[in-house]
Order: sequence, then C-alpha cells, then structure tokens
Amino acid sequence: MTNALISGFLLGLSLIVAIGAQNAFVLRQGLRREHVFWICLACALSDAVLISIGVAGFGAVGVAIPWIEPVMRYGGALFLALYGLRSFRAALADHGGLDPAAGAGLGLARTLATCLAFTWLNPHVYLDTVVLLGSISTQYPDGKAAFGIGAVSSSFLFFFSLGYGARLLRPLFARPGGWRVLDGLIGMTMCGLALKLVM
Repeated sequence: MTNALISGFLLGLSLIVAIGAQNAFVLRQGLRREHVFWICLACALSDAVLISIGVAGFGAVGVAIPWIEPVMRYGGALFLALYGLRSFRAALADHGGLDPAAGAGLGLARTLATCLAFTWLNPHVYLDTVVLLGSISTQYPDGKAAFGIGAVSSSFLFFFSLGYGARLLRPLFARPGGWRVLDGLIGMTMCGLALKLVM
C-alpha cells in the first residue's frame, strides 16, 4: 500500500510540474493575489475527479466514443490559441508593473470559468490523469486506491504551492518588463500547445 501511495504521488507530481496552460494561469493569479485559494482548489479538485475516473477504470471511454478525442483536441487547440494571442497582445501593451493596490482583474466567477476551461478543455489533462495514471494504477491491483490518493495528494500540494509560492516572485514583477516577459512566455506556451494538439 505504501509503495502504491508513493508511486502515485511521485508520478502525479512528475506529470503536473511541467509548465502548461493551467500552471501558467495559476502562477499569474498567484502573482496578482487574486482568488488564489479558489483557483488552487478548483484545479486540485478537477485533478482529483479525473484521477479518480482513471483509477476507477474509465480510461476506455475514448475507445468507446471515438469522436470525443478530435472534438476535444481541436476545441482545446482553439481555446489555447486564442488565449495565447491575448497574452501576446498583453506583452506588447504599455502597462505598468505589479501594483497590489491597482485595479482588480476579473471577478471570481469569470476567473473560475477561465481556470476550469484551461483544465477541462485541455486534452493533455485527460491523457495524463485518466489514461496514463489510470493505466499505471492497474499495476497495483490491491493498492489502486492508495495510488489514486497519492496522485491526488500531489495535485493539491503542487497547485497550492504554486499559487501561494508565486508571491515570492512579486519583486520581479514589480517592473513592467517582468510582466511582458511572463505574458510573452505564456503566449508561446499556449500557442505551442495549440500547435502540438493539431499536428
């Protein structure tokens, strides 16, 4: 059981650490200190649901419903490309550095909707959580639940560390150049992921 728990934790952490659309969004919210708790919770709970589905053995849904994969792939690519272009536009805009007292961004509902879109419209999330973690969990027939708990724990640890740890980078983003670099990197990440999805 312990072996399954540790394996689930380490594998889950290794899959989630790579920079992606969702992580970039959490980092940005953490830097702005806007709705950090709710964003981290939404990401971690979404992962928990998807990992549970995978571990429970529903990874064959894509085989049973073959049209779902291309719909998710092209829809996710379109969403990522549009957000990437928006980030490029923000990188070119003439805006100041990070001012904690400055105007707020989107409200909680719109911010959560954007966060959930990054999570649920991204086919890579399904491949990592439902398919990959689900298939590897079969190696632990007596410890699938422990494997799933380990993977879910890694998601909670990562997202809350990223969201609340982002404040350590605030001095870097007090200058306009820091935000331009971040927006540019986010734009490249989003557009790169979109291109990868359609190729």
